[in-house]
Formats: sequence, structure tokens, C-alpha cells
Amino acid sequence: MTGNGILQIAIYFAVLVALTKPLGAYMAKVFAGERTWLHRVLRPLEAGIYKVCGVDESGEQNWKQYAGAMLVFSAVGIVFTYAFLRLHSAVGIVFTYAFLRLQQWFPLNPQGFGNLGTDLSFNTAVSFGTNTNWQVYSGETTMSYLSQMVALATHNFWSAASGIAVAIAFARGFARHSTKTLGNFWVDFTRATLYVLLPLSVAGALLLCSQGVIQNLDSYVKATTVEGVVQTIPQGPVASQEAIKMIGTNGGGFFNANSAHPFANPTPFSNFLQMIFIFVIPAGLTYTFGKMVKDARQGWALFAAMSVLWLAGVFVVYAAEQAGNPNIANLGVQVQATDTQSGGNMEGKEVRYGIANSALFTVITTDASCGAVNNVHDSLTPLGGLVPLINIELGEVVFGGVGSGLYGILLFAILAVFIAGLMVGRTPEYLGKKIEQKEVKMVMLAALVLAFTILGFSGVGAVARFTPKSYLNPPGATTANLGNNGPHGLSEVLYAYTSAVGNNGSAFGGINATTPYFNTTIGIAMLFGRFLMMIPLLAAAGSLAQKKQVPVSAGTFPTHGPLFVSLLVGVVIIVGALTFFPALSLGPIVEHFLMQAGRLWS
Repeated sequence: MTGNGILQIAIYFAVLVALTKPLGAYMAKVFAGERTWLHRVLRPLEAGIYKVCGVDESGEQNWKQYAGAMLVFSAVGIVFTYAFLRLHSAVGIVFTYAFLRLQQWFPLNPQGFGNLGTDLSFNTAVSFGTNTNWQVYSGETTMSYLSQMVALATHNFWSAASGIAVAIAFARGFARHSTKTLGNFWVDFTRATLYVLLPLSVAGALLLCSQGVIQNLDSYVKATTVEGVVQTIPQGPVASQEAIKMIGTNGGGFFNANSAHPFANPTPFSNFLQMIFIFVIPAGLTYTFGKMVKDARQGWALFAAMSVLWLAGVFVVYAAEQAGNPNIANLGVQVQATDTQSGGNMEGKEVRYGIANSALFTVITTDASCGAVNNVHDSLTPLGGLVPLINIELGEVVFGGVGSGLYGILLFAILAVFIAGLMVGRTPEYLGKKIEQKEVKMVMLAALVLAFTILGFSGVGAVARFTPKSYLNPPGATTANLGNNGPHGLSEVLYAYTSAVGNNGSAFGGINATTPYFNTTIGIAMLFGRFLMMIPLLAAAGSLAQKKQVPVSAGTFPTHGPLFVSLLVGVVIIVGALTFFPALSLGPIVEHFLMQAGRLWS
């Protein structure tokens, strides 16, 4: 590691800390219905939306009604996207007559792109509806401008706003007492979109445009290179898509190269902005939580635990990538194990970012539920690839996605105080609420859903074979679609399902996931990872909201100091290690030791 690289990481962290309190305080006002500086402009629009949609702004919902509203909205959005991409079913026609025609006949399609297949339409609709944004296609050669802006970008707002709404409802479970209601999903969703995501996205898009990110509706340009080869240069409304993609921790790229593409991320400063965009709302929500429970220290404790885990991941990846592969000499040939990779591992990375910013981006995007990448994860060293896997498998609670990071870390906070209560023989309490059987069951159900789905699908995907006539897969083994053998190949499968269940969407690379089998099973995994975690957490929030506040006593375990932060970090690591260590030991861990012994995989 270099002093310059460490300084850049420190500057990023300092800026993130500086933005956390003002944005968090602003969001606390927004979701409390208090007046903000944007109310003069946006309040009439907000009130108009409620009137047109028939929403009673003052009406509240219990956890079942809140969860039902969230599920119905998400289901309609998924069907809408599926219908837009492939209107071959009556369901799509019923939902929107405006999109009776398919992509190839829509306007704003200067390249004349055709329609998507059934399995790919399903996978894409679920991907964007669950805030995963997993993509197994190249955006610039598959999606029209209208598809990018209407079928996909709208979901970047909707799925992010849904996540924020659920996090706010979960926080109300701790902030309220002796009540059955958690707020109103439709109101929280609308406010998250209008007052948080939309203003930040407009400002973000303008900042990205200032750095050279393109924003147009022009046809692709044909250019002749100095070698005389004709090259097609893609165009499009990129800046507006990039802003909400990062701010909403969505990650779906306009280009196949995602944030490594010079039109999407042209400068070191645009790279810095995009990394700030990814973490700014998740970090701010920790302070929002503290304001809601009327103890800002509680929010800062969550922020501190997230920061410890994040910084640990950053420096592991940075050190591993700076050390490089011991089997590669300066000329790139395999020699004796005593040689090193001069300058560190730059394979799959952009020179304009370097190792430090590539490592930082890698950890940030997998800590959050953001699938954006500025380098190829498949080209990371084994330990460099291990950290992104662990980040997602922990439930992406290290800042995490917009909303999902807050309710994910609160899940572990409940487990932490439960364990602390067991150790001292006292009924556990968190923020004045007794943590009892129902809450623990719901929290464990949410945690087990992630582990069961990731390991189950990965296990089947690693060994599955199908007949030549099978719809789900072409002839042969699923492993035929892998780019590498051995432990690295296992990592490719494990990463694909981990990214899907964790609603991350980033790709390890090297795997051909554009098959009916992968499209279908990864789509199902994304649904499980999003909604089968949200529902039990809302149930726990509903139970907590009904409890009375327990006064603080001498036996109350303080949840705002270093001891609690250490316990919370330990619980996150232990739960993740116990659950996923066997799979990781067969993938990146054994690959690391084999690399040190001079064994490489191709």
C-alpha cells in the first residue's frame, strides 16, 4: 500500500462523515412530515399525488398492511417491466396498453434493437424490481433509450424508495411504543422519491455531466481508428441513469463495462463522486435512526460498526491487490514463486483509477447493494475476491443499500443484545424494548433465508446436469458455462447467487449466466433475497411498536458505546463466518494458498 492511496481513502471517509449528519437530519424531518427547504417546491406535487392516487396521508398501517402495500407495489412494478421488455402475455397487455408494442417498435431506439427473450425479460424485470440490477446482457447492444429510461430507470427510483420506506418503518418499531402502526407505505415511498432520491439525482447528474459523462439521445457514432478499423461509439442519456444508479444503490450499467466505461465514469473526480453517491444515503440513514429514537448516539454507534467492517475490507483488498500475484514477473510469464507482480495487480483495472481507488470502489459497491463496478472482480487476487463475497454474504449491512443497510444492521443489533442478555442472564433490551421470542424468531428467519438461498442455489448450480431436451439448460453441465476451472470456477458460481440473493447485482465475471437456467434461478434467488427478508423484519417491527418502553436501569446494557460496537461487529463476523466459511474455504481461500504454492487456474 502507498501513502497516496491511504490518503485518498482517508479523504473519502472524511467527506462521508461530514455528509452523514446533515443528510440524516434532513431525512428525519422528511419522514416525520416536518417542513424542509424543498417543501415550497415539492409539497404541492406531493399533495397532488396523494389526491390522484386516493392516498390518505394521515392514515397509518400495521405491519401486515405495510408489508402488503410494499409487495403489491413491487409485484406491479416487476410485471410492468416484464411487459415492457416482452409483451407476449395477456398480463402485460392488461397492465399497460401504452406498451402493447415491443421494444423494436418503440421510439427512442435509433439502433433498432430487437426484443428480449422470455427468460431474460423475467430476469431483468425481477432484477430491477428487487433493487438488484443484475445484468447478463450488454446494455449498449441490447436496450433502447426508452427501455433504459422507462422500463429500467424508473425501477431505480421505485425499488430504492421501497427500501428506504421499509427501513423507516423498522426504525419506527423502536421509536414508537404501545401502538400497532408503523406509518404509511405510500406516504413514505412518495416522500423518499420526491424529497430524497429525486433532488440528489438531479444534482448528481449535473455534477457527472460537468466531468464529461454524456447525456444525449443521439444515434451511435461510427468512427475510423488510426488502424483503419471502423468502431461504433455508443451514445445515450447516461448521466441521468448513472446518478440514480449510484444514489439508489442500484448499479445497473448503461454500458457493459459499467463504471469503468469512459463515457460513464471519465475522471478520478467522477469516480470519487460515484463512490460518495453509493454510501451517502445508507450512512445518512444511521443518523436518521438516531434522530427517530431521540438518541443520536445510537445512530453513530451503528455508523461506527459499519465503518470498522468497511475499513477492514478496504485495506485487505488494497493490500492483496498491491501485493499482486507472486507467480507473475514483470513480463507476465509464470516463473518461480519468489517473483512478484511489479506495481501490483493492475489486471482488469483502469489506469485512471489505480489500485487504491479500484480496491475502494470494489469494497464500497459490495458493502452496499450496488452492482456498479469500475474493475473486473474476476481479475482480483483470491483474497481481493474473497472480501466482496463476504461483504454481500453478511447481508450487505456495512452501510448496505438505501434502506436495506439500516434494517440489516438493526437485525444484527437485535442479535447482539440478545446474546449479551444470555451472557448476563437478563432479558435483552434494545432502545427500551424487550427483545423476546417473537423478535428473535423473525430476525433469525430473515438471516436464515439469505444463507439457505445462497448456499442452496450455489450448490445445485455448481453440480447440476440436464438432459439435451431440458428447457432450463443447454446440453451438458452448468459448469460448462464457467470461464475457469477449480476453486476459481466455484467462486464464479457462488458469487453469481450471492450477488443475486444479496440484491447486489455486481458480477464476478468469467461466467456465462445468459442461459435459461441461470436467468430463471437467479431471478428466483433475487425475489427470495429481497422479500423473504423484508417480511419477517416488518413483523418484528410491528411487534416492537406494540411494546411499552422499559425504563433504563443499572442492569441495562448500553448500546451506544465502544463495547456495543465491538459486540455488534463480532456478531456480524461470527454469523457470516459460521454460515459461509465452508463454501469460501473451497473457493477463494484454497485458491489463495494454491496461488502461493505456484498453482494457477485457467
